[in-house]
Amino acid sequence: MTGRTAGKNQLELEPDTVERDLVKLVLTVVELLRQLMERQAVRRFDTGQLSEDQEERIGLTLMLLDDRMTELCQRYGLRPEDLNLDLGPLGPLLPRE
Repeated sequence: MTGRTAGKNQLELEPDTVERDLVKLVLTVVELLRQLMERQAVRRFDTGQLSEDQEERIGLTLMLLDDRMTELCQRYGLRPEDLNLDLGPLGPLLPRE
């Protein structure tokens, strides 16, 4: 389909686009899980369910994951807002921060 413009209901299948779109989908799922894990960790911090060592390890892990996500987004030319899927009447998949 090189050189063709995709119509409204057609996909333009180019190797570079397919790879980027797949990475975008995977990073969207990872970002959703990262946000859920972060919220759960904050709840556990607030209720005192974690030792200081556990808090430190979780915090470090979440920071490293965030750094890696930033690196991957930069590598594929994605912005954080590109990872948020529009679910129509339900609104965006990820909460706007």
